[in-house]
Amino acid sequence: MGDNLQQIEHFREQVLAAARDGRTLRIHGGGSKDWYGQATDGETLDTRGFSGIVDYEPTELVITARCGTPLAEIEAALAEHKQMLAFEPPHFGAGATIGGVVASGLSGPRRATSGALRDFVLGAVLMDGKGEVLTFGGQVMKNVAGYDVSRLLAGSMGTLGLMLQHSIKVLPRALCDATLRFAMDEIEALRRLNEWAGLPLPISASCWHAGMLTVRLSGAQAAVVAAARTLGGQPVDDGDAFWAALREQRHAFFDGEGSLWRLSVPSTTGAIILRGAQLIEWGGAQRWLKVDADAAMAQNIRRAVTAVGGHATLFRGGDKSVGVFQPLAPGVARIHQRLKAAFDPSQVFNPGRMY
Repeated sequence: MGDNLQQIEHFREQVLAAARDGRTLRIHGGGSKDWYGQATDGETLDTRGFSGIVDYEPTELVITARCGTPLAEIEAALAEHKQMLAFEPPHFGAGATIGGVVASGLSGPRRATSGALRDFVLGAVLMDGKGEVLTFGGQVMKNVAGYDVSRLLAGSMGTLGLMLQHSIKVLPRALCDATLRFAMDEIEALRRLNEWAGLPLPISASCWHAGMLTVRLSGAQAAVVAAARTLGGQPVDDGDAFWAALREQRHAFFDGEGSLWRLSVPSTTGAIILRGAQLIEWGGAQRWLKVDADAAMAQNIRRAVTAVGGHATLFRGGDKSVGVFQPLAPGVARIHQRLKAAFDPSQVFNPGRMY
Protein backbone atom coordinates (compact mmCIF):
# COMPACT_ATOMS: atom_id res chain seq x y z
CA MET A 1 0.00 0.00 0.00
CA GLY A 2 2.82 2.38 0.87
CA ASP A 3 4.47 1.90 -2.51
CA ASN A 4 1.18 2.65 -4.25
CA LEU A 5 0.66 5.85 -2.29
CA GLN A 6 4.22 6.84 -3.08
CA GLN A 7 3.60 6.23 -6.79
CA ILE A 8 0.43 8.33 -6.69
CA GLU A 9 2.34 11.13 -5.00
CA HIS A 10 5.01 10.89 -7.70
CA PHE A 11 2.31 11.20 -10.38
CA ARG A 12 0.88 14.22 -8.57
CA GLU A 13 4.26 15.93 -8.47
CA GLN A 14 4.68 15.35 -12.22
CA VAL A 15 1.24 16.75 -12.98
CA LEU A 16 1.60 19.82 -10.77
CA ALA A 17 5.09 20.58 -12.08
CA ALA A 18 3.89 20.33 -15.67
CA ALA A 19 0.93 22.60 -14.99
CA ARG A 20 3.14 25.13 -13.19
CA ASP A 21 5.81 25.18 -15.92
CA GLY A 22 3.44 25.15 -18.89
CA ARG A 23 4.65 21.71 -20.01
CA THR A 24 2.59 18.75 -21.25
CA LEU A 25 2.54 15.07 -20.33
CA ARG A 26 2.22 12.08 -22.66
CA ILE A 27 0.62 9.21 -20.75
CA HIS A 28 2.38 5.97 -21.66
CA GLY A 29 1.68 2.39 -20.57
CA GLY A 30 2.81 -0.57 -22.64
CA GLY A 31 2.96 1.52 -25.81
CA SER A 32 0.94 -1.04 -27.79
CA LYS A 33 -1.45 1.65 -29.07
CA ASP A 34 0.88 4.65 -29.31
CA TRP A 35 0.14 4.82 -33.05
CA TYR A 36 -3.60 5.29 -32.50
CA GLY A 37 -5.02 8.81 -32.59
CA GLN A 38 -3.31 12.06 -33.45
CA ALA A 39 0.37 12.43 -32.61
CA THR A 40 1.08 14.14 -29.31
CA ASP A 41 4.19 15.50 -27.62
CA GLY A 42 5.19 15.94 -24.01
CA GLU A 43 7.18 14.47 -21.18
CA THR A 44 6.43 10.78 -20.70
CA LEU A 45 4.31 9.82 -17.70
CA ASP A 46 4.88 6.06 -17.43
CA THR A 47 2.08 4.11 -15.77
CA ARG A 48 3.62 0.63 -15.80
CA GLY A 49 4.94 0.90 -12.26
CA PHE A 50 1.40 1.37 -10.95
CA SER A 51 0.23 -2.18 -11.47
CA GLY A 52 -1.69 -4.99 -9.86
CA ILE A 53 -5.17 -6.43 -9.41
CA VAL A 54 -6.75 -4.62 -6.47
CA ASP A 55 -9.85 -6.75 -6.06
CA TYR A 56 -11.40 -9.68 -7.88
CA GLU A 57 -14.30 -11.65 -6.53
CA PRO A 58 -15.46 -14.09 -9.24
CA THR A 59 -18.92 -14.46 -7.75
CA GLU A 60 -19.45 -10.70 -8.10
CA LEU A 61 -18.32 -10.66 -11.76
CA VAL A 62 -16.17 -7.55 -11.22
CA ILE A 63 -12.41 -7.03 -11.41
CA THR A 64 -10.60 -3.91 -10.19
CA ALA A 65 -7.06 -3.20 -11.31
CA ARG A 66 -4.53 -0.37 -11.44
CA CYS A 67 -3.91 1.30 -14.77
CA GLY A 68 -0.48 -0.25 -15.44
CA THR A 69 -1.66 -3.83 -14.95
CA PRO A 70 -0.87 -5.95 -18.04
CA LEU A 71 -3.98 -7.01 -19.92
CA ALA A 72 -2.51 -10.52 -20.15
CA GLU A 73 -2.36 -10.71 -16.32
CA ILE A 74 -6.01 -9.77 -16.03
CA GLU A 75 -7.10 -12.24 -18.69
CA ALA A 76 -5.10 -15.02 -17.02
CA ALA A 77 -6.77 -14.32 -13.66
CA LEU A 78 -10.19 -14.41 -15.28
CA ALA A 79 -9.41 -17.61 -17.21
CA GLU A 80 -8.70 -19.44 -13.95
CA HIS A 81 -12.37 -18.93 -13.09
CA LYS A 82 -13.65 -19.45 -16.65
CA GLN A 83 -14.52 -15.78 -16.99
CA MET A 84 -13.64 -13.15 -19.59
CA LEU A 85 -13.69 -9.53 -20.67
CA ALA A 86 -16.73 -9.93 -22.88
CA PHE A 87 -15.84 -7.03 -25.19
CA GLU A 88 -12.69 -8.90 -26.28
CA PRO A 89 -10.24 -5.97 -26.24
CA PRO A 90 -7.39 -6.14 -28.76
CA HIS A 91 -3.86 -6.21 -27.33
CA PHE A 92 -1.94 -4.97 -30.40
CA GLY A 93 1.25 -5.90 -28.56
CA ALA A 94 2.56 -7.88 -25.60
CA GLY A 95 2.78 -4.80 -23.38
CA ALA A 96 -0.92 -3.85 -23.45
CA THR A 97 -2.21 -2.53 -20.10
CA ILE A 98 -5.74 -2.17 -18.79
CA GLY A 99 -5.27 1.60 -18.71
CA GLY A 100 -4.54 1.62 -22.43
CA VAL A 101 -7.50 -0.67 -23.07
CA VAL A 102 -9.92 1.75 -21.40
CA ALA A 103 -8.26 4.88 -22.81
CA SER A 104 -8.46 3.61 -26.39
CA GLY A 105 -12.02 2.34 -25.96
CA LEU A 106 -11.53 -0.44 -28.52
CA SER A 107 -13.59 -3.61 -28.55
CA GLY A 108 -13.15 -6.86 -30.45
CA PRO A 109 -15.31 -9.32 -32.43
CA ARG A 110 -17.84 -9.97 -29.65
CA ARG A 111 -18.80 -6.30 -29.31
CA ALA A 112 -21.97 -6.48 -31.46
CA THR A 113 -23.63 -9.03 -29.20
CA SER A 114 -22.03 -8.49 -25.77
CA GLY A 115 -21.61 -4.71 -25.81
CA ALA A 116 -18.78 -2.21 -26.07
CA LEU A 117 -15.99 -1.63 -23.56
CA ARG A 118 -17.75 1.44 -22.13
CA ASP A 119 -20.77 -0.73 -21.25
CA PHE A 120 -18.59 -2.75 -18.85
CA VAL A 121 -16.81 0.09 -17.02
CA LEU A 122 -18.34 0.34 -13.55
CA GLY A 123 -15.93 2.70 -11.83
CA ALA A 124 -12.71 4.62 -12.18
CA VAL A 125 -10.20 6.57 -10.13
CA LEU A 126 -8.82 9.59 -11.98
CA MET A 127 -6.10 12.13 -11.25
CA ASP A 128 -7.10 15.41 -12.86
CA GLY A 129 -4.97 18.29 -14.10
CA LYS A 130 -4.86 19.83 -10.62
CA GLY A 131 -3.39 16.68 -9.09
CA GLU A 132 -6.63 15.78 -7.32
CA VAL A 133 -7.68 12.13 -7.11
CA LEU A 134 -11.34 11.69 -8.04
CA THR A 135 -13.41 8.52 -7.67
CA PHE A 136 -16.34 7.78 -9.97
CA GLY A 137 -18.83 4.92 -10.00
CA GLY A 138 -18.34 1.78 -7.96
CA GLN A 139 -17.83 -1.95 -8.17
CA VAL A 140 -21.43 -3.05 -8.69
CA MET A 141 -23.97 -2.18 -11.37
CA LYS A 142 -26.53 -0.85 -8.87
CA ASN A 143 -24.10 1.84 -7.66
CA VAL A 144 -24.77 4.43 -10.37
CA ALA A 145 -23.29 7.49 -8.64
CA GLY A 146 -20.94 9.00 -11.21
CA TYR A 147 -21.38 6.00 -13.48
CA ASP A 148 -21.66 8.13 -16.61
CA VAL A 149 -18.33 9.81 -15.85
CA SER A 150 -16.65 6.40 -15.60
CA ARG A 151 -17.99 5.51 -19.02
CA LEU A 152 -17.02 8.92 -20.37
CA LEU A 153 -13.37 8.08 -19.69
CA ALA A 154 -13.60 5.03 -21.97
CA GLY A 155 -12.16 6.09 -25.31
CA SER A 156 -11.02 9.49 -24.01
CA MET A 157 -7.42 8.71 -25.08
CA GLY A 158 -6.03 10.00 -21.79
CA THR A 159 -7.03 13.58 -22.58
CA LEU A 160 -9.11 14.12 -19.43
CA GLY A 161 -6.60 12.94 -16.86
CA LEU A 162 -4.53 10.05 -15.58
CA MET A 163 -6.81 7.05 -15.04
CA LEU A 164 -5.32 5.34 -11.97
CA GLN A 165 -7.72 2.44 -11.48
CA HIS A 166 -10.64 0.73 -13.19
CA SER A 167 -13.48 -1.54 -12.06
CA ILE A 168 -14.80 -3.63 -14.93
CA LYS A 169 -17.69 -6.05 -15.17
CA VAL A 170 -16.72 -9.51 -16.43
CA LEU A 171 -18.81 -12.42 -17.71
CA PRO A 172 -18.59 -16.22 -17.66
CA ARG A 173 -16.98 -17.78 -20.72
CA ALA A 174 -19.30 -19.62 -23.07
CA LEU A 175 -19.53 -23.36 -22.47
CA CYS A 176 -19.30 -24.07 -26.18
CA ASP A 177 -18.10 -22.24 -29.33
CA ALA A 178 -18.37 -23.17 -32.98
CA THR A 179 -17.25 -21.31 -36.09
CA LEU A 180 -18.97 -21.69 -39.46
CA ARG A 181 -18.07 -20.40 -42.91
CA PHE A 182 -20.29 -19.61 -45.92
CA ALA A 183 -19.43 -18.61 -49.47
CA MET A 184 -21.47 -15.53 -50.42
CA ASP A 185 -21.10 -12.01 -51.77
CA GLU A 186 -21.22 -8.84 -49.67
CA ILE A 187 -24.86 -7.99 -50.34
CA GLU A 188 -26.03 -11.49 -49.46
CA ALA A 189 -23.84 -11.56 -46.34
CA LEU A 190 -25.31 -8.28 -45.07
CA ARG A 191 -28.83 -9.53 -45.76
CA ARG A 192 -28.18 -12.80 -43.93
CA LEU A 193 -26.53 -11.14 -40.94
CA ASN A 194 -29.43 -8.76 -40.41
CA GLU A 195 -31.93 -11.58 -40.88
CA TRP A 196 -30.11 -13.78 -38.36
CA ALA A 197 -29.90 -10.89 -35.88
CA GLY A 198 -33.68 -11.04 -35.55
CA LEU A 199 -33.67 -14.76 -34.72
CA PRO A 200 -32.83 -16.51 -31.40
CA LEU A 201 -29.40 -17.61 -32.59
CA PRO A 202 -26.30 -17.52 -30.34
CA ILE A 203 -24.14 -15.62 -32.85
CA SER A 204 -21.27 -13.95 -30.99
CA ALA A 205 -19.12 -12.67 -33.89
CA SER A 206 -19.15 -12.28 -37.65
CA CYS A 207 -16.69 -11.43 -40.40
CA TRP A 208 -17.17 -11.06 -44.15
CA HIS A 209 -14.20 -10.70 -46.50
CA ALA A 210 -13.50 -11.60 -50.12
CA GLY A 211 -16.63 -13.63 -50.70
CA MET A 212 -16.56 -15.57 -47.43
CA LEU A 213 -18.79 -15.02 -44.38
CA THR A 214 -17.53 -16.44 -41.08
CA VAL A 215 -19.71 -16.53 -37.95
CA ARG A 216 -19.10 -17.73 -34.40
CA LEU A 217 -21.75 -19.36 -32.23
CA SER A 218 -21.33 -19.26 -28.42
CA GLY A 219 -23.41 -20.61 -25.58
CA ALA A 220 -24.70 -23.88 -24.17
CA GLN A 221 -23.69 -26.89 -26.26
CA ALA A 222 -27.26 -27.78 -27.16
CA ALA A 223 -27.99 -24.25 -28.36
CA VAL A 224 -24.78 -24.08 -30.42
CA VAL A 225 -25.38 -27.50 -32.03
CA ALA A 226 -28.98 -26.60 -32.87
CA ALA A 227 -27.98 -23.25 -34.36
CA ALA A 228 -25.20 -24.82 -36.43
CA ARG A 229 -27.70 -27.31 -37.79
CA THR A 230 -30.11 -24.48 -38.69
CA LEU A 231 -27.51 -22.29 -40.39
CA GLY A 232 -25.51 -24.93 -42.22
CA GLY A 233 -22.16 -23.79 -43.59
CA GLN A 234 -18.75 -25.40 -43.26
CA PRO A 235 -17.24 -25.88 -39.78
CA VAL A 236 -13.90 -24.12 -39.18
CA ASP A 237 -11.52 -26.36 -37.29
CA ASP A 238 -9.48 -23.69 -35.50
CA GLY A 239 -12.06 -20.98 -34.95
CA ASP A 240 -10.31 -19.57 -31.86
CA ALA A 241 -7.20 -18.79 -33.90
CA PHE A 242 -9.28 -17.09 -36.60
CA TRP A 243 -11.05 -14.76 -34.17
CA ALA A 244 -7.84 -14.00 -32.28
CA ALA A 245 -6.13 -13.07 -35.57
CA LEU A 246 -9.06 -10.85 -36.50
CA ARG A 247 -9.06 -9.14 -33.10
CA GLU A 248 -5.31 -8.46 -33.23
CA GLN A 249 -5.41 -7.54 -36.94
CA ARG A 250 -3.13 -10.40 -37.94
CA HIS A 251 -5.73 -11.47 -40.51
CA ALA A 252 -4.31 -11.30 -44.06
CA PHE A 253 -6.65 -8.40 -44.89
CA PHE A 254 -4.64 -6.10 -42.63
CA ASP A 255 -1.28 -6.86 -44.29
CA GLY A 256 0.41 -4.39 -46.61
CA GLU A 257 0.75 -0.64 -46.90
CA GLY A 258 -1.84 2.11 -47.22
CA SER A 259 -4.43 3.66 -44.94
CA LEU A 260 -6.73 1.58 -42.75
CA TRP A 261 -10.11 3.19 -42.07
CA ARG A 262 -12.66 2.06 -39.53
CA LEU A 263 -16.22 2.77 -40.70
CA SER A 264 -18.99 2.72 -38.08
CA VAL A 265 -22.43 2.55 -39.70
CA PRO A 266 -25.93 1.21 -38.95
CA SER A 267 -25.83 -2.55 -39.37
CA THR A 268 -28.64 -2.41 -41.94
CA THR A 269 -26.55 -0.26 -44.29
CA GLY A 270 -26.09 -1.88 -47.69
CA ALA A 271 -22.80 -2.17 -49.54
CA ILE A 272 -20.73 1.04 -49.36
CA ILE A 273 -19.09 1.55 -52.73
CA LEU A 274 -15.60 2.96 -52.15
CA ARG A 275 -12.27 2.30 -53.79
CA GLY A 276 -10.26 -0.24 -51.80
CA ALA A 277 -10.69 -3.57 -50.02
CA GLN A 278 -13.24 -4.05 -47.26
CA LEU A 279 -13.75 -6.41 -44.32
CA ILE A 280 -17.05 -6.33 -42.42
CA GLU A 281 -17.61 -7.15 -38.74
CA TRP A 282 -20.25 -6.74 -36.04
CA GLY A 283 -23.16 -7.86 -38.20
CA GLY A 284 -22.47 -5.06 -40.66
CA ALA A 285 -21.93 -2.25 -38.14
CA GLN A 286 -18.12 -2.10 -38.38
CA ARG A 287 -16.38 -2.05 -41.74
CA TRP A 288 -12.67 -1.87 -42.35
CA LEU A 289 -11.50 -0.14 -45.52
CA LYS A 290 -7.93 -0.34 -46.81
CA VAL A 291 -6.96 2.29 -49.40
CA ASP A 292 -3.96 4.22 -50.66
CA ALA A 293 -3.12 7.24 -48.48
CA ASP A 294 -4.87 10.18 -50.14
CA ALA A 295 -6.34 13.37 -48.60
CA ALA A 296 -9.00 13.61 -51.31
CA MET A 297 -9.96 9.99 -50.67
CA ALA A 298 -10.41 10.82 -46.98
CA GLN A 299 -13.03 13.42 -47.87
CA ASN A 300 -14.86 10.94 -50.11
CA ILE A 301 -14.84 8.30 -47.37
CA ARG A 302 -16.24 10.61 -44.73
CA ARG A 303 -18.84 12.01 -47.11
CA ALA A 304 -20.07 8.52 -48.05
CA VAL A 305 -20.18 7.26 -44.47
CA THR A 306 -21.87 10.40 -43.13
CA ALA A 307 -24.55 10.04 -45.79
CA VAL A 308 -25.64 6.70 -44.29
CA GLY A 309 -25.59 7.97 -40.69
CA GLY A 310 -22.13 6.77 -39.68
CA HIS A 311 -18.63 8.07 -39.04
CA ALA A 312 -15.14 7.20 -40.24
CA THR A 313 -11.86 6.96 -38.32
CA LEU A 314 -8.40 6.90 -39.88
CA PHE A 315 -7.37 3.93 -37.77
CA ARG A 316 -3.83 3.29 -38.92
CA GLY A 317 -1.37 4.75 -41.43
CA GLY A 318 -2.12 7.55 -43.83
CA ASP A 319 -1.88 11.31 -43.47
CA LYS A 320 -3.17 12.30 -40.03
CA SER A 321 -3.52 15.91 -41.11
CA VAL A 322 -6.96 14.92 -42.47
CA GLY A 323 -7.98 14.21 -38.85
CA VAL A 324 -7.93 10.75 -37.33
CA PHE A 325 -11.41 11.05 -35.85
CA GLN A 326 -14.54 12.31 -37.57
CA PRO A 327 -14.87 16.11 -37.06
CA LEU A 328 -17.37 16.90 -34.32
CA ALA A 329 -20.56 18.87 -34.76
CA PRO A 330 -20.18 22.37 -33.23
CA GLY A 331 -22.38 21.62 -30.22
CA VAL A 332 -20.58 18.36 -29.42
CA ALA A 333 -17.21 20.06 -29.88
CA ARG A 334 -18.16 22.65 -27.26
CA ILE A 335 -19.06 19.87 -24.81
CA HIS A 336 -15.64 18.28 -25.41
CA GLN A 337 -13.92 21.61 -24.79
CA ARG A 338 -15.81 22.21 -21.56
CA LEU A 339 -15.02 18.72 -20.29
CA LYS A 340 -11.34 19.19 -21.08
CA ALA A 341 -11.35 22.56 -19.30
CA ALA A 342 -13.05 21.06 -16.24
CA PHE A 343 -10.78 18.05 -15.85
CA ASP A 344 -7.54 19.47 -17.26
CA PRO A 345 -7.60 23.29 -17.12
CA SER A 346 -3.87 23.65 -17.83
CA GLN A 347 -4.03 21.36 -20.88
CA VAL A 348 -1.44 18.99 -19.40
CA PHE A 349 -2.61 15.56 -20.56
CA ASN A 350 -2.12 14.18 -24.09
CA PRO A 351 -2.80 17.48 -25.87
CA GLY A 352 -4.22 17.05 -29.37
CA ARG A 353 -4.42 13.25 -29.13
CA MET A 354 -8.07 13.25 -30.23
CA TYR A 355 -8.64 16.53 -32.10
